Amino acid sequence: MVDITHKVTTLREATAEAIVKTSSQATIDAIKNNEVPKGNVFEMAKAAGLLGVKKTPDLLPDCHPLPIEYTGIDYEIDGLDITISMTVKTIYKTGVEVEAMHGASVVALTMYDMLKPIDKNVEIGTIRLKSKKGGKSSYKINSEGLTADVVVCSDTISKGKGEDRAGEAIVERLKALGVNSQKSIIPDEAEEIIKKVENTSADLLIFTGGTGVGPRDVTPQTLEPLLDIKLKGVEEQMRSYGQNRMPYAMFSRSIAGIKDGKLILALPGSTKGAAESMDAIFPHVLHAFKVIEGKRHD
Repeated sequence: MVDITHKVTTLREATAEAIVKTSSQATIDAIKNNEVPKGNVFEMAKAAGLLGVKKTPDLLPDCHPLPIEYTGIDYEIDGLDITISMTVKTIYKTGVEVEAMHGASVVALTMYDMLKPIDKNVEIGTIRLKSKKGGKSSYKINSEGLTADVVVCSDTISKGKGEDRAGEAIVERLKALGVNSQKSIIPDEAEEIIKKVENTSADLLIFTGGTGVGPRDVTPQTLEPLLDIKLKGVEEQMRSYGQNRMPYAMFSRSIAGIKDGKLILALPGSTKGAAESMDAIFPHVLHAFKVIEGKRHD
């Protein structure tokens, strides 16, 4: 199965559609009048569809088990055709497209099974995904033209006694998002941090290191007085995301805020902590630039 542990939990919704084609008006009348020998077609098929949605990961090997928090089934009769609409919702890390399509197909199969004794020419037509939302495609972020300065705060690395991996992890993720970046290394000194803030020409300034509770961890207290606006929600998201993955994330003092129209972030100095913080807030945090420009949220 695909690893989705790095993904952020969001509201996911998908609607699938299936069409059952009957061959006579008599069949449609029997359904409407509840005269089908095997029982109420719409109600029986709906119950089967609910089970179909829940059982999807039991039948499709690569499908992740996930909480199904809403399932809606609607029917529409158009001439001799019956259109089945199946909507599924969840708040999770991956979508419910397959669950919706599987549920719609089970509804269609149930209707076929119940109708075949009275209509030998009944058949199942198209089964398709009609719509989906809640994943990356619903929150498209334009990062074109954005630049970033990545600053590694470390006494050890600045002296050449260690190798930087956290900064490289940040640069790699920015590159994947289409954001051009450059990296520098400084010691854990407040004066050096302030210089970086004052001299940067980039849209995005990301510090890594100095966010813990050690005697040389000065990044947060140095940056906070410089910010015009603190983005507390961004800070909370980084800590919450990290805490779900390792217990020591609660000691992180990660910072996020706006200074002179620039987005400033301070991430943990560990490679894993920096990478997970990036996964927690990117690319969605780049929406800040749209808001800074005075545009409204979508």
